[in-house]
Amino acid sequence: METAEIARRFLAYFETNGHTVVPSASLIAEDPTLLLVNAGMVPFKPYFLGQRTPPYARATSAQKCVRTKDIDEVGRTARHASFFQMLGNFSFGDYFKEGAIPLAWDLLTRPVADGGFGFDAERLWVTVFHDDDEAETLWRERVGVPAERIQRRGMVDNFWSMGVPGPCGPCSEIYFDRGAAYGREGGPEADENRYLEVWNLVFMQFERGPGPGKDDYPILGELPSKNIDTGMGLERMAALLQGVDNIYETDTLGRILNRAADLTGVRYGGDSRSDVGLRVVADHMRTATMLVADGVRPGNEKRGYVLRRILRRSIRNLRLLSGTDAHYLHDLAETAIDAMAGQYPGLRTDADRIHNVIDAEERNFADTLRSGTALFNRAAERTKAAGSAEFSGADAFQLHDTYGFPIDLTLEMAGEQGLSVDEDTFRRLMQEQKDTAKRDARAKKLGNADISTYARLLDDSGATRFLGYTDHEGDARVLGLIVDGEAVPAARAGDKVEVVLDSTPFYAESGGQLADQGTISVDGRGVVDVDDVQKPIGGLFVHRGTVRSGEIVVDDQVHAAIDTDRRSSVSRSHSATHLIHSALRNALGPATGQAGSENQPGRLRFDFTANRALDGAELAAVEEEVNTVLSGDIQVRDFQTSLDEALAMGALAMFGEKYGDRVRVVEMSDYSRELCGGTHVAATGQLGVVKLLGESSVGSGVRRVEAAVGIDAFRRLSRESLLVSQLAEQLRTPREDLPQRVEGIVTRLRAAEKEIERLRAAQVLQAAAGLAAGAREHGAALVVAHRAPDGTTGDDLRKLALDVRGRLGEDRAVAVAVASVPKDRPVVVVAVNKAAQQAGLKAGELVGVAARALGGGGGGKPDVAQGGGTDAGAVDDALRAVERRVAEAR
Repeated sequence: METAEIARRFLAYFETNGHTVVPSASLIAEDPTLLLVNAGMVPFKPYFLGQRTPPYARATSAQKCVRTKDIDEVGRTARHASFFQMLGNFSFGDYFKEGAIPLAWDLLTRPVADGGFGFDAERLWVTVFHDDDEAETLWRERVGVPAERIQRRGMVDNFWSMGVPGPCGPCSEIYFDRGAAYGREGGPEADENRYLEVWNLVFMQFERGPGPGKDDYPILGELPSKNIDTGMGLERMAALLQGVDNIYETDTLGRILNRAADLTGVRYGGDSRSDVGLRVVADHMRTATMLVADGVRPGNEKRGYVLRRILRRSIRNLRLLSGTDAHYLHDLAETAIDAMAGQYPGLRTDADRIHNVIDAEERNFADTLRSGTALFNRAAERTKAAGSAEFSGADAFQLHDTYGFPIDLTLEMAGEQGLSVDEDTFRRLMQEQKDTAKRDARAKKLGNADISTYARLLDDSGATRFLGYTDHEGDARVLGLIVDGEAVPAARAGDKVEVVLDSTPFYAESGGQLADQGTISVDGRGVVDVDDVQKPIGGLFVHRGTVRSGEIVVDDQVHAAIDTDRRSSVSRSHSATHLIHSALRNALGPATGQAGSENQPGRLRFDFTANRALDGAELAAVEEEVNTVLSGDIQVRDFQTSLDEALAMGALAMFGEKYGDRVRVVEMSDYSRELCGGTHVAATGQLGVVKLLGESSVGSGVRRVEAAVGIDAFRRLSRESLLVSQLAEQLRTPREDLPQRVEGIVTRLRAAEKEIERLRAAQVLQAAAGLAAGAREHGAALVVAHRAPDGTTGDDLRKLALDVRGRLGEDRAVAVAVASVPKDRPVVVVAVNKAAQQAGLKAGELVGVAARALGGGGGGKPDVAQGGGTDAGAVDDALRAVERRVAEAR
């Protein structure tokens, strides 16, 4: 039975039993406590907690999940995977144990011809929580499972939670006995390799607090109602029903694994080490494909880092398997798309964008390996020169933060050079970075309040009605006030307050458009200056600002008014963004997609997927096309329709955004048609003019254009025209000849700089003979310690040191140390000959002595090394430190 058929059959069974089929949510979790959806119940968490009223009493889904906690185990075991699909049925205060247990047993044991999975009831075992007498009784008396095939287990095994504060409860698991060939008898307690878990029925009735592990956390109390949450791993079920030993041999993962084997020329099953590598590639390429499809892009933090890490682990394993640096990801992504399209048809229509993202990351990693490896090698040489066997945690973090090196790659490379890595420091720096980013993001989205505060307001009062498409001001009622994270009955002058209204003309920041600003006034009693509006949870507008005067009280009737000039300016920027998007797609092809935007008053930035930079001519053509379209004064129209109809008419959707059944389409004739909730001009002529300010790279496969719009664009053009006129006057050149004139000046200037550099280097080297003649004996070696004139570069110092060393020959041990302050930061170079090395003098060690005196560090080869520091006043001390160290050598 194919994987897609297993999912279809599961959903169909529960649909006939009164459950609403809910499509899989995006892997990008709405829950701010989670990076990615990691369990089938995550989209339903607010219903379990009572934060929102569920629109159905029973539901069933096949939910995409990503879990990276055990990523290092992927490929090493038969069951670990970073991406998996969880089949589940859910009850929200409807049925409980008495309903879930018989339904699960019936579906598992029902014949295949009747829509079931056809399991032999005699080979199924059950576990229950150690004090759950009710569940055991139901299994025995209602279903008929013999008591000897029911085992009681503790909290670690049979009590479920998401691993973070939230809903939890005891569970009952169903296991399949694979037979004596897979292990010893005795049920799941004896051998979970032979007795494989196929389904977990969670009786969700409690809420847990924070704490580590699976059993070290407090139970805060009971949930508002008793619920059911079940989870059946689709991949594990496929392995059982397809008669294979592990998930990597199923119809989906097996296709990707076999393709990886073909590409690399490695036979699966021939060697345990290469088998692990092939399984890692198969798992990671499927995960990467699904993440990119849901709008995740490679990056150096959060979910972007998860994607980058698994792609780079795939590349690393493919190189080890094949022994080449050939590019395989495009082919493997195509195989992953084909393997999963039976369940997710949108993968095929989105294939070009998926390939663009993954291909760009593969090319980028090739550059990363070159530049990052050079940085690693320098740091490793420094480590060895200092006599240490531990690679710096700070250097490991820099490799991650600057070059995107996964820590496991650094660990592997360090191990190849006989070094360990200071992982504690690395983890600390990583955590500091994550904590800062998390605080910033949470402060932006949630302010100081817990999400439950907003959820209670939404549940008690309903969603905020947005009036801003047609009205710039309006009367409203105050539903709630929040000060310092707590709901309050009133706020007074000077208070920083969050105001929730039943209706509002204020646009809340979303879709790249900045929030409106304005005032909320209580007639004759108080005024709140609003400087930001956010939607911390769907449907709830939170107005943030300061009480300017008087007070504001819950249930007050207020008048809300936006800054109309600011709104108009932001709307012009947003409409310009749509035009730029279409022009870029016309220039670069339909695979070019939006990757982010920000619409400010009079200015915008637009990020888009692209494999290369736009040259000046292409950028000018895009700008001209946009201004040609807007000069036609096309009417801007918006309307509501179904998501399917909008996509069918060619409306562009923002990848990673979540859309409901009804969507808003904004169109500008046939030139631009997008799903968008933002505000726009009535006609393109209102934009005036759009001026592109530049194009740049902001990440792997992502480019950015910035633009000024309207009066801001006019002012920019006016300033540029004035500057060109002034330049033409100073150079006594017609405006049209300025490029050639400036190019000529720059060419002559560069030639002069090179000549000055040549003369200065020659002057430095002229001192070599005198320095060699003045070499002094220190112990068993001849030493030259010289401070070159300030401004001498590190390259010139190296040439001078090598020249002096060469003049002193190889008959005696020679050590040459030269230093300078080229740009307010001292540099020192040390060169020693072979005789000195044989006497125990190493350039790397000597430069380390000097660099420490300068307040810095350095390293290099045994014969020549370079270092530096921050204390420009310690150059002479550094040179004397080298002399003392040489004198100590024997």
